[in-house]
Amino acid sequence: MAAPANDVVAVERTLLKHVRDNVHGNIFLEPIFLKFVDTEQFQRLRDLKQLGLTHMVYPGAVHTRFEHSLGVYWLAGKAIDIIKKYQGPELGIEHCDVMAVKLAGLLHDVGHGPFSHMFEGKFLPRVSNGDKWSHEKMSAKMIDYMVDEHNIDIDPELLKKVKEMITSSCGNPTQNAKGNQFLYDIVANGRNGIDVDKFDYIVRDCRACGLGCNFQPERLMETMQVIDDEICYRAKDYLTIHKLFATRADLHRTVYTHAKVQAIELMVIDALVKANPYLDIASSIHQPSEFWKLDDSILKAIEISPREELKESQDLIRRIRRRDIYQFCNEFSVPKDRLDHFRNITPQDIVCSQTNGINLKEDDVAVSNVKIDLTYGTENPLERIKFFKDYESKEKFPIPDYRISHLLPAFNKDIIVRVYSKKPELVGAVSAAFENYQYKIFGRKAQVHETPEKKKRGRCHQLHV
Repeated sequence: MAAPANDVVAVERTLLKHVRDNVHGNIFLEPIFLKFVDTEQFQRLRDLKQLGLTHMVYPGAVHTRFEHSLGVYWLAGKAIDIIKKYQGPELGIEHCDVMAVKLAGLLHDVGHGPFSHMFEGKFLPRVSNGDKWSHEKMSAKMIDYMVDEHNIDIDPELLKKVKEMITSSCGNPTQNAKGNQFLYDIVANGRNGIDVDKFDYIVRDCRACGLGCNFQPERLMETMQVIDDEICYRAKDYLTIHKLFATRADLHRTVYTHAKVQAIELMVIDALVKANPYLDIASSIHQPSEFWKLDDSILKAIEISPREELKESQDLIRRIRRRDIYQFCNEFSVPKDRLDHFRNITPQDIVCSQTNGINLKEDDVAVSNVKIDLTYGTENPLERIKFFKDYESKEKFPIPDYRISHLLPAFNKDIIVRVYSKKPELVGAVSAAFENYQYKIFGRKAQVHETPEKKKRGRCHQLHV
């Protein structure tokens, strides 16, 4: 058997926990990491699907945040071991740095909510009165709670560094007293977006959904080099890095924001919003002691509850079970010249555009404003990345994409507006109102083609044909 990663070798083999991962192969956990893994708070990640409700369309997408977290832990260890191997003395990397990076990789998602990013990005804004909340900040709180609850003996300075590594990408840049800012870019990179979190989920999600993945993170990790406290990459790896961002964008377009996945998400959001006054779902986000009890099973709990006040939510969940989902009417891509000043379209915008005599209400319509980019909006993320010529050189520099290829995209962001009818019999009316809205703001139809007549006739008509 091949030896584990460098820093694990010093630990007695009998103390290591061996896990077989379907992406990375053998993963080894040292005792200090097992103290966190073997807690109910970390084990909760087994009950959070990595891709939320995507398995309703891609049946294989049932992998969880548990295995993703183990994968990020393993890749974080590989990354820091590679840097230490070639530049350890030069950079002054200490054992506590290695432990912090690996622990940050392991625990970076321990504060995640149910249903992937839907809970944080779509449910909470509708019920939390504008409160700012992020799963990264909850992860930091949850780590403190786990340490206190389970009496984990760990150096407070090491723990502080771990939490900073997790939150540094969400508006909390941190500068270590002795430098080594590059350590904070390994797990969650707010500087340029290349991190082992992406390395793991891109490969893992592609595999789970049955998609090919021609991006190989090992190539980048083996050849990266720290220059002036920043992780840099060989100039010849430019296209490999572009492939990383392009693959991520493709996953967003074809998997994460699939039209039917979003229809189901919209129904689950409506179900949770209707249930929230009775179950106080959103109140758990303030205390780790309550939040760790919340996972994807909340949907089943609502579905089988005997409480009469949950009937509206239960009806929506049963519609999902019976595949009677909100009907996709149509979509358009926002023109490039309007992207910078785009205002999210609302059901009210669509309802106010109806002219066909049917009295549509806002609650008959659902709208999804889908934003897809390479990571930083209209900005090319590769402009933030520094490259080097060869290992003898200590000079870092950016590379304009036009010096690499004229086939690379000239634009880096899409916004797609999708409109759904909550009732099958109203698809025709909602589709007509959506077309009228396009004429109002563009002076023309922006959608590719009309909504098919079969869909406009509605499911009830189709069942009786």
